[in-house]
Amino acid sequence: MSWRLGIDIGGTFTDFALQKGDVIVLEKTLSTPTDRSLAVMEGLAKLAAREGLALADFLARVDAIVHGTTVGDNTLIEMNGAVTGLLTTAGFRDELELRRGYKEDIWDVRLPPPPPIVPRRRRLGVPERIRSDGSVHTPLDEAAARRALERLGRQGVESLAVCTLFSVVNPVHERRLAELAAEVLPGVELSLSHEVMPKAPEFERTSTTVVNAYIGPRVTRYLDRLTERLREAGFRHELLAMQSSGGVMTREYLRRAPVRILASGPAGGVIGGAAVGVAKGEPDLLCVDMGGTSYDVSVVRGGVAPAQPGWNWHHRYLIGLPMVSVETLGAGGGSLCQVRGGALQVGPESAGADPGPVCYGRGGARPTVTDANLVLGLLSEEAEFAGGSFRLTRAGVDAAFREHVALPLGVSIEEAAFDCWRVVNANMTQAVRRVTAQKGIDPRGLALLAYGGNGPVFAAVQAQELGIDRVLVPKASPAFSALGALAARPSIDEERSYLAPARGADVARLRALFEELDARAEGFLAAAGYPRAEVTARYQLNLRYPGQNWSLAVPVAEVRGARNLSFATEALREAAAERFHRAHEAEYGHARLAEEPEVTGVRLLAFADVPAPHFGAGGRASAREPAPARTRRANLGDGFKETAVHRGPALRPGDLVRSPAIVEETFTTIVVYPGWTLRVDDAGDYVLERTGS
Repeated sequence: MSWRLGIDIGGTFTDFALQKGDVIVLEKTLSTPTDRSLAVMEGLAKLAAREGLALADFLARVDAIVHGTTVGDNTLIEMNGAVTGLLTTAGFRDELELRRGYKEDIWDVRLPPPPPIVPRRRRLGVPERIRSDGSVHTPLDEAAARRALERLGRQGVESLAVCTLFSVVNPVHERRLAELAAEVLPGVELSLSHEVMPKAPEFERTSTTVVNAYIGPRVTRYLDRLTERLREAGFRHELLAMQSSGGVMTREYLRRAPVRILASGPAGGVIGGAAVGVAKGEPDLLCVDMGGTSYDVSVVRGGVAPAQPGWNWHHRYLIGLPMVSVETLGAGGGSLCQVRGGALQVGPESAGADPGPVCYGRGGARPTVTDANLVLGLLSEEAEFAGGSFRLTRAGVDAAFREHVALPLGVSIEEAAFDCWRVVNANMTQAVRRVTAQKGIDPRGLALLAYGGNGPVFAAVQAQELGIDRVLVPKASPAFSALGALAARPSIDEERSYLAPARGADVARLRALFEELDARAEGFLAAAGYPRAEVTARYQLNLRYPGQNWSLAVPVAEVRGARNLSFATEALREAAAERFHRAHEAEYGHARLAEEPEVTGVRLLAFADVPAPHFGAGGRASAREPAPARTRRANLGDGFKETAVHRGPALRPGDLVRSPAIVEETFTTIVVYPGWTLRVDDAGDYVLERTGS
């Protein structure tokens, strides 16, 4: 039987999902911020012990490890990436700062610019110019290039981004600058824009390449260190890393573009969410993931988690590569509760894994959301926490709330905890409203999928605020992003630029670009263990109307197995134009049929199928209302009351739990708020349904 393992490293916990056929085994360990690979190895040792195996024997049974990580995101958040320089065409060094005139909030006159990952003194222009047709207008001034490189060397540059105009059609100058950099700055890490993001326009390409250069060395070192530790422990296969596009690929593929793993952890949850939604007849989902540090929101429509290239702003920098859309808010179990300027603030600052919330008993002294949940009785000192890793303690929690919240606000400790619960819930609900409004989506038409260790604690009350009547909580919700990574397919999603009127496009050129992308994808997938016979290639053309900034990807062919470009004929041009008109009308509600679209590039998505986890359909079973294991005093939004407490592992398919109630699972807690019922479906997952006020 094939064993596959998904791993998701968060700010507080590192989650594991071991797939053994149809059996899923979950595990959690506290993350180790100083070296996140240590938590991975600790969790692997715990899983091996649970299976009664030595670590080497356990890893010998595992055929694939799929890894999602926030290392790249943390680098941008903490601003501790490599000392980065930028070489670009003379006159264009400020493009990164101009940002196309974009501002996240046009009404906030005090909004500061993003912290510069490459300050102006390390952004240098070099005389050179390539025309849009690829011809050389101004030869590269190599003497000036050497002077610029020497200047960057004196500033201690460790990583260099190179982005020149129209290098996507002729990279000759970027390649020569890379050769000069190797001579003048031996050992410097290089990010060439025609390799990182080989498509126009130049701002998106520059921003993406600079972010790649900034986070690349740290991400690469981490993946190398983890790979080496896994190899020493007995793992003999390629480590697969989750990509922001929702696919997975090898370390070697990601080495030249580590930027592709940004938001890879949350992407795993969205991919898993799409699979769960399809299985349970809920293809339109609002996915919310609340862990120890952050709260991630995404929308799945039609059972698909689309990865869109282009205008993806991430930590205030634009990433032009395909990314599953995820909105992240600093709201998790470890979010700190404090009073500033007379107002209660919850997050975005977090206690993290070390020291963690006060109730962890690891030296934390400032109250958090998890501490508030303990005071409110939503969590308990009696139950084992994080799968039995430790128990929560009330020691020090009351004192922390008294000092940091209750006294400044003039309220009791329990009122302070409830106020913190209300504020963090309001923050998360507002984030959902913002995301759905920006997409033009009414959340009342969606079901809510809640996961993460803390997601099920707040799920029903958030759904009620949003007008949602149905909440899905997978049995594996505490490690759902790790499980979702196992549902992701090994894939390569790349583009190449080519600009021409649709009906005048050079078919031979289009074929050559598709062949280039196809050969590259075939090579990397084969190296990852997926031969061509198992690979599906989806060929697309990017088109737009003249004057538009953004393109739509129009599918033109899908081929499984051996390469077959027979679709690339003269008829392709007319067919693509007609498909684009229909796609534009479907997406935007209108089509400009009198205008000829223009091709802006080609796109290839190549993927292989894998044995994904089985997500049950979740039909109704015969109802039974089990007696609670015990009761405890808890505040579920309408004051403290004796509340039924059920043990999750004791519930069976068909069981019905009425509110108010709390269900304690091995790694999470599900709260059944007033006006809701909880049902265990025939797949063993939880369904919360609104019954009224």
